[in-house]
Amino acid sequence: MIQVRNIAIIAHVDHGKTTLVDQLLKQSQIFRKNQVVQERVLDSNDLERERGITILSKNISIPYKEVKINLIDTPGHADFGGEVERVLKMADGVLLLVDSFEGPMPQTRFVLEKALQLHLKPIIVINKIDRADNRPAEVLDEIYDLFIDLNADEDQLDFPVVYASGRDGWAVKEMEDEKKDLVPLLDTIVNHIPEPEFLEGDTQMQVTTLDYSDYVGRIGIGRVFRGTLSKNKPLSIIHRDGTIKEISLKQLFIFEGLERKEVDEVSTGDICAIVGVGDINIGDTIADRENPEPLPIIAIDEPTISMNFTVNTSPFYGKDGKYVTSRHLMERLHKELQSNVALQVQETGSPDTHKVSGRGILHLSILMENMRREGYEFAVGPPKVIYKEINGKKAEPIEILVVDVPNDSAGKVIELVGQRRGEMIKMEQKGSLTALEFHIPSRGLMGLRNRVLTMTAGEAIMHHRFYQYEYFKGSITQRQNGVLISMHEGSSTAYAIDSLQDRGKFFIDPGDVVYQGQILGEYNKEFDIEVHVQRGKKLTNMRSSGADKAVKITPAIKFTLEEMLEFIRDDELVEVTPKSLRMRKVYLDPNERKRFNLKKI
Repeated sequence: MIQVRNIAIIAHVDHGKTTLVDQLLKQSQIFRKNQVVQERVLDSNDLERERGITILSKNISIPYKEVKINLIDTPGHADFGGEVERVLKMADGVLLLVDSFEGPMPQTRFVLEKALQLHLKPIIVINKIDRADNRPAEVLDEIYDLFIDLNADEDQLDFPVVYASGRDGWAVKEMEDEKKDLVPLLDTIVNHIPEPEFLEGDTQMQVTTLDYSDYVGRIGIGRVFRGTLSKNKPLSIIHRDGTIKEISLKQLFIFEGLERKEVDEVSTGDICAIVGVGDINIGDTIADRENPEPLPIIAIDEPTISMNFTVNTSPFYGKDGKYVTSRHLMERLHKELQSNVALQVQETGSPDTHKVSGRGILHLSILMENMRREGYEFAVGPPKVIYKEINGKKAEPIEILVVDVPNDSAGKVIELVGQRRGEMIKMEQKGSLTALEFHIPSRGLMGLRNRVLTMTAGEAIMHHRFYQYEYFKGSITQRQNGVLISMHEGSSTAYAIDSLQDRGKFFIDPGDVVYQGQILGEYNKEFDIEVHVQRGKKLTNMRSSGADKAVKITPAIKFTLEEMLEFIRDDELVEVTPKSLRMRKVYLDPNERKRFNLKKI
């Protein structure tokens, strides 16, 4: 009988785990000879490829000697914590990947904490050893410190260490060893990760991930924790709310390489996919029909940020999108709830608006980006933090913020974060960089990245993760400057933009078609101003020296979706369509805006 090892790969964003998995697949002959294979094969989603981050966990297996290694690629970003926590339940050990220069980062800590709580056996891989600025000895010390900080037990502290270069496809146990392939890493996995314990008894399998197919509907993926899961056996499904329903499986799959292979039964410890159960959700238990016993329910982190999703009401409504009505919007958000467990959707009293709550701005912006690529058109309001009450006092989410800055910019960053109610808790040197660690309210992070990048000439590296709820820290000044608003609808001209450049920074280029009430740029002063960007140059038959000088226009500032969400205020929206992202005022008509502003006073 083939032995099984279940291992999850955990790492901070961009520490090279997906690249390492590519090399493991290549060296295990999963790819046929001369087969053309895309790079970062596990980043299957277009968004994952563009951003270089893992959003959804993936399951594959690698054959090595007489062992089948089930590998689970996990997201590295704290906003996808709901995903990480669930998939770690399927593993017996973790491969902790750490960059040989950067060392453990906030998200490394986040995923490792979850793994240690589940008593998983760790293997440390110090990756990117081929970097010129590597410092493996210091990084290993930092990893030990991190384990001690997280209250790891003695058994977990006795971890094996492998040095690797995922890009070049080699791993060694000692730095002096010959660097030829990844066999030392595979040997370490087989020797140090325990084989799943075979538990006799009634079947128990828990669904930790959902997939969807247009042909067969929902596919539940999870691990068999007890007994044997058989296609021909009478089974029951136990939902999160305790209700039990009789089911029979239509198909049962295990993971082989990048493929799924259909089988009749799966034994304890293996990871499988089930088809034909109908209404299946994350955390549900598939159990024996005679004696259905539920497994402990998977805890899911609560949302910390909410936004209002509403139908697009701009004059350009329906020009780009295929799905534009409130019914389309509602159906798509409810479909997302089926697999995105860290998300919540609430009704707001208005049929056109839905309050969507998630783990952070990135978590929600990934959903928006996927929706616009599918042809949806909608508008979203500014992100709001979700407050709680602790001992009768108002409490807010606090994040741990880590900023790596050039040494000479550290003072400016400390001052800026201090203005956002951030408290510095750690400061240390990393070569030419200073690593600063703060506790900062989630609302203090909104719009902070742009200001830190401007202040450090783009050299700062920022990461943050949720820490805990603490008592309200007091008011924080958000965006100081007003905005430039379009007076009319039509195509903007270079002549008009050139004459208005001293008023502020523009977000549009000459020739862009804009509408009344659209935000065109950031004003130099604290209030908003309406501008006429469709104005053309009056042509006369008189000529004067210098009249036809070439117009020199400062390039427009192009915001990403996350930057737009952090930029807007309460009376503004981001319009999201398949082809465009625009910022606008909630009330496009200037008279309506004045009435709204008078009500606020």
